[in-house]
Amino acid sequence: MTAPPPPPRDPPGRVSRRETPLSRLSPPQLIALSFAVAIIVGGALLSLPALHGVNPDGTRRSVTALQALFTSTSALCVTGLNVIDPSRDFNRLGQVVIMLLIQLGGLGIITFGTLFALVSRRRVNFTERMRVAQQVGALNTGGVLGLLRSIFLYTVVIELVGAALLAFRFVPLEGWGRGLFYALFHSVSAFNNAGFALYSDNLMGFVGDPLVSGVVALLIILGGTGFLVQMNVVAHLLHPRRNRLIVHSKLVLTMMAALLALGTLAYLAAEWNNPRTLAPLGVADKLLASFFQSVTTRTAGFNTLDYGGMKLTTLFVSIILMFIGANPGGTGGGIKTSTFYVMMASAWSMVRGRRDTTVFRRRIDTDTVLRAMTVGLLSLGLVNVMFLLLLMFNTRPDVLFVNLFFEAVSAFATVGLSMNTTPLLNPDQHVVLIFLMFLGRIGPLTFAVAFSRPDGRDLVRYPAEKDILIG
Repeated sequence: MTAPPPPPRDPPGRVSRRETPLSRLSPPQLIALSFAVAIIVGGALLSLPALHGVNPDGTRRSVTALQALFTSTSALCVTGLNVIDPSRDFNRLGQVVIMLLIQLGGLGIITFGTLFALVSRRRVNFTERMRVAQQVGALNTGGVLGLLRSIFLYTVVIELVGAALLAFRFVPLEGWGRGLFYALFHSVSAFNNAGFALYSDNLMGFVGDPLVSGVVALLIILGGTGFLVQMNVVAHLLHPRRNRLIVHSKLVLTMMAALLALGTLAYLAAEWNNPRTLAPLGVADKLLASFFQSVTTRTAGFNTLDYGGMKLTTLFVSIILMFIGANPGGTGGGIKTSTFYVMMASAWSMVRGRRDTTVFRRRIDTDTVLRAMTVGLLSLGLVNVMFLLLLMFNTRPDVLFVNLFFEAVSAFATVGLSMNTTPLLNPDQHVVLIFLMFLGRIGPLTFAVAFSRPDGRDLVRYPAEKDILIG
């Protein structure tokens, strides 16, 4: 008898079509799983005593497993909330690990995996392209690999340029070795909208420094604007007739400019005479500080003013700006500017009796409106449920209602601003914030889709009912 022929092999350069457990995961499921695994691994690394700082007596500083997990979650979810002081409780190696976690979380874990596949010349199939497209906010899967290469090159260049500019301030202050590392760390943290700083008071010592405040603010804006928007703008500037600004770019740029201007004016008006914030500063420094706070509330987390000393009016404005967040496809969080615009525009169209919601002479389709409303409703519900848990677990009378609500919105929107509250919370509340940062980073809609199952009811369409009264 002749032996049966061997099974056919895949051509060189092509991956096997055999399914693996990971290949059967949908993009939302893989995004959620990858972040969860990376958070656990990061927490384990940061728990190692070799990464902890040293006390004046030569002993290692104590970092508990929960504190390490919280720091890992905050770094990977590019939030910036801290239960301990990274500048003191971690040594240089620990700070390098935090910086790498920020970079990994800012650009997305799946995008790094795909980049390694491209470097190793492995073929990237359609499912993997879908996953990358969802994580980087691509509008289609056709050019997602070229977009991925551009994103990484753009990120490296911007972060290095930002570090070079910051070095002009940090090197004279800290010396060459420490100053260069500080410049790179803060550049990576700012571009990825993480908010981690290597100073105990964050950047309050640079409130009137135009170089540090200006460069950090610019990096925050570039990271939070969205890669697709920036590439569209650059292409339009190079060839205006061939490459027009798409509606998405016009929408987010308009929203970004409006929110930055309104935020700056709100901080100036509310805090002008506040002795704990703007009052001691000159006019130019007040303008710079107000602009910086308006930028950083868009999910960045750096602060040059003390949020614990701000008025309730300013805190209310900050909460709104944090909840809206940055633009889609960037490194920031929140419900995103485009989501907020579609929600408000559709409500305004309904009030005016118009059937269609339009923007820049284009109609927004019903699916987009429903998706925006779903994201907004899920996000609001998630924040309120987690805020309720923070209230239930609260045991300190000096931690007030507004402190906890500010903390909840900051964690969900992956901002990292705090009214000096995070270290005062108990372990149960820290666990709540960990889940809130995680869900805020991957997105409540992505999480809901990842763990929902289609029930097949879409195959049957029932008659419409118009007798339900609304409002």
